Amino acid sequence: MSHNPSERNLLDAYALAREQYAAQGVDTEAALAAIAGVALSLQCWQGDDVLGLENTGEGLSGGIATTGNYPGRARTGDELRADLDLAFRLIPGQHRANLHASYAETGGRKVERNALLPEHFSAWRDWAKADGRGLDFNPTLFSHPLAASGFTLSHADAGIRQFWIDHCIACRHIGASFGQTLGTPAITNIWIPDGFKDTPVDRQSPRARLLTALDEVLAEKLDPAHNRDAVEPKLFGLGSESYVVGSHEFYLGYAVSRQVMLCLDAGHFHPTESIADKISSVLNYLPEILLHVSRGVRWDSDHVVTQTDDLLAITQELVRGGFLGRTHLGLDYFDASINRVAAWVIGARSTLRALLLAMLEPRQELCALEQSGDYTGRLAVLEAIKTLPAGAVWDQFCLTQGAPIGAQFMDDIRSYERTVLAQRG
Repeated sequence: MSHNPSERNLLDAYALAREQYAAQGVDTEAALAAIAGVALSLQCWQGDDVLGLENTGEGLSGGIATTGNYPGRARTGDELRADLDLAFRLIPGQHRANLHASYAETGGRKVERNALLPEHFSAWRDWAKADGRGLDFNPTLFSHPLAASGFTLSHADAGIRQFWIDHCIACRHIGASFGQTLGTPAITNIWIPDGFKDTPVDRQSPRARLLTALDEVLAEKLDPAHNRDAVEPKLFGLGSESYVVGSHEFYLGYAVSRQVMLCLDAGHFHPTESIADKISSVLNYLPEILLHVSRGVRWDSDHVVTQTDDLLAITQELVRGGFLGRTHLGLDYFDASINRVAAWVIGARSTLRALLLAMLEPRQELCALEQSGDYTGRLAVLEAIKTLPAGAVWDQFCLTQGAPIGAQFMDDIRSYERTVLAQRG
């Protein structure tokens, strides 16, 4: 592991960076204050390969696939929370956790998903409250016998459809209980795997059933101080390559007409399509959106988020448009081929660093150049700022937040791997 730089060296480097940015009209202290206020929602399912705690023996289904067999997967709620605790300590800032309904802890009793109650998540709630964290929530409409056909809320069988409607209603109440107890609203996000592997003849009927089902799920108005609802589209999935009921067009229309949040997932569109350009369009019609930050490689493969051009485009759009206050940011990826705690930490730090880079742009100067028609000057400035010492500002953020500098977080992770993860077999 690289030598630990002294605090004095870090402070000196930041002082120089602060001067250089000030010369460009950028206040690094304001940027540091802004990034400290960003709360990411860490996906619990990265820690156990999306298997959940139900122990149904069903395995993954609904287009969910996790590859790799790195040792140390969390097997219980306590193990998963311990892994998250370490991840949170290594990520600068104060962040949230995101749960799926399949992470209920029922004391060994079988509780069907349509009968889940807030009490089945009391351990998660108490854990979050002890650390002052918010919790977000998701109904789990996959990896279940009643989802084996590939259809849930749009199922042609009214009884199966009602089961999933009741499940989603139960989940909204669980989310609201989190928000009420923790003092910060839960984002309860609905994603379904429904679709056809091959080309359907009737595309309309499943969508009509989905619309009616969603209306029933969302019929009860919950206090937005406790729960906010979101719906999530997808282009295709494993087993639904030819047709997805909940397409982007379907959910965009639904979200705008019902005024619920739209979730834009970075992996749920065409491989060359960026969600960055969609943000300003959608926010003309909705007060808030949910972003799932992921990294697809050729398809929606949910790779660990890294500082790619696609990620920078998203964070630049959020900052340049002043949209951060209207956007809920969650991570959504799962990789079983590497250390799972490190996957959380690397993805979260990459996302935060990309946001900080966007905050360090001389936005006032860039906007003035653009508004005056000086597109040549705009391009010149955008290229010139790429060599400014953003790394020193990022190190200052980590230092002030008590988080490791650079890749030093791996020291803690490797120690945890030897003493904890290796004991899991």
